[in-house]
Amino acid sequence: MPEKMKTVHLMGTVIDVRIEHEQPTPILEEAVARLKKYEKRFSANDPDSELMAVNQSAGIRSVVVHPELYELIQIGKMHSCAPESYLNIAIGPLVQTWRIGFHDAKVPSKEVIDGLLKKTSPQNIILKNEERSVYLTEKGMRIDLGALAKGYIADRIIQYLKSEGVTSGLINLGGNIVGLNPFQQSGKEYWNIGIQNPSASRNQYLTTVKINNQSVVTSGIYERSLVKKGQTYHHILSPQTGYPIETDVASLTIRSERSVDGEIWTTRLYGKPSDEIVNELNQLEGIEGLVITKDEKLMYSKGFKS
Repeated sequence: MPEKMKTVHLMGTVIDVRIEHEQPTPILEEAVARLKKYEKRFSANDPDSELMAVNQSAGIRSVVVHPELYELIQIGKMHSCAPESYLNIAIGPLVQTWRIGFHDAKVPSKEVIDGLLKKTSPQNIILKNEERSVYLTEKGMRIDLGALAKGYIADRIIQYLKSEGVTSGLINLGGNIVGLNPFQQSGKEYWNIGIQNPSASRNQYLTTVKINNQSVVTSGIYERSLVKKGQTYHHILSPQTGYPIETDVASLTIRSERSVDGEIWTTRLYGKPSDEIVNELNQLEGIEGLVITKDEKLMYSKGFKS
């Protein structure tokens, strides 16, 4: 059966979709068309995206949104309001002010950060299920789905591929990976996914994780950073302080069935001490994790040890 890969630049990253199918070309073309549609729906940086229509109406009116956008905001709000969660989809004002990863990144003053923190309460995202409307109660509020969207999109693309009879394939949304069965020719039972060594250059792996019909999501402070006056600021902001999270964790990898769950838990837990993260992972059903500390110590949840 022919194998084919399509590579596109979307969502600020490189996306690869590889499949094995009798007629791979039309399926890959449709997958790319769907990726473009999802970017238009969920982007917090495109002024014309569907999400931005919600942000631009903050403090003014509610906006009726597409069912998928509503579902993702609903998931995001629930996990943002959970006790001790480091996930907060209302963190948009801070992300857009720091702009780490963009050419105009800067270090805001403490006064600016303190002012913006007041506009980041996820409880102020008002959802109405009957009409699927979203209302941000205060002007200046902004939803940012960057911590969740890629996982949600990867799950949707996998759903589409399966509906077309694709049983072998791999999607890589800029480090967010979902693998169906490995290609028949490989003769392997699993995809082996390399986990980046956080203190080495790109594609230098510290370990590998096996997946089959599963997702691997890695979050790390090494991915994007800003250096100002000799100090390095990474891109993972604390919803409590408004500054980059202070932690002994260099990266956190989650293996799960759904990619969105990997996104949820890498973000909810990132910011806690490494041993606390592993303890919490051991209590989650169907979620396994691997922590790499800043001194390159590897820590696993129980499910990974085998």
